[in-house]
Amino acid sequence: MPSLLDNIIWSCLSGAHAKFASGTADARRYAPGFSPIVAFPDPERPNFAALRAFCEPGEHFYCDGWSGAAPEGWRIEAESTMFRMVWDAPVPLVDEAGDAIALRPEHAQQAFDLAMLTRPGPFGLRTPELGEYFGYFDNGRLVAMAGERMAADGLREISGVCTHPDFQGKGLARSLMSKLVMRQLQRGETPFLHVMSANANAHALYLRMGFKDYKETVVRVVAPY
Repeated sequence: MPSLLDNIIWSCLSGAHAKFASGTADARRYAPGFSPIVAFPDPERPNFAALRAFCEPGEHFYCDGWSGAAPEGWRIEAESTMFRMVWDAPVPLVDEAGDAIALRPEHAQQAFDLAMLTRPGPFGLRTPELGEYFGYFDNGRLVAMAGERMAADGLREISGVCTHPDFQGKGLARSLMSKLVMRQLQRGETPFLHVMSANANAHALYLRMGFKDYKETVVRVVAPY
């Protein structure tokens, strides 16, 4: 039976996050400043022509579920695969990040800088406006964070999970993720996330935490010209 998870990005951009998006009934994108992601009602038959009017030369976008040839006026800059994972375990009993700080608008630049350094996935300066974000600070510097991005009918994505290289190995990101999972489940939401297939360590960690693989899908970075 089809699930919203099969085309979760479109479900999000045409639903709960339509106010953060632009486009048409055939193609949508997060508005500039948010995560550079695009989606189509049928990802295997993307209508890039409908999307073109909402994009500028020099922009780069992530899209998934599509493996055809580059359409006219666009180039494919990167291609890989990723796992879409969904929570499949009980509610965590303890908030492992009780001392984490809720990120506020004044932290947006630090969050963006940390994401640009560690590359957890598509991230924009306004991405933290899409949900709750929590972080750990060291002497006023954000060194680890995790938050929420996509949302659709009870599904809530955990995203932006990253740790500064100088602070890795301390379990900071894992504890932030566990906090978000607990909060989402307590709200009656089902957590899900994305992880690149090549990131075997992160994939194994998420499996141990209680996520399970839903599907593996092609992911591409595309750009208009």
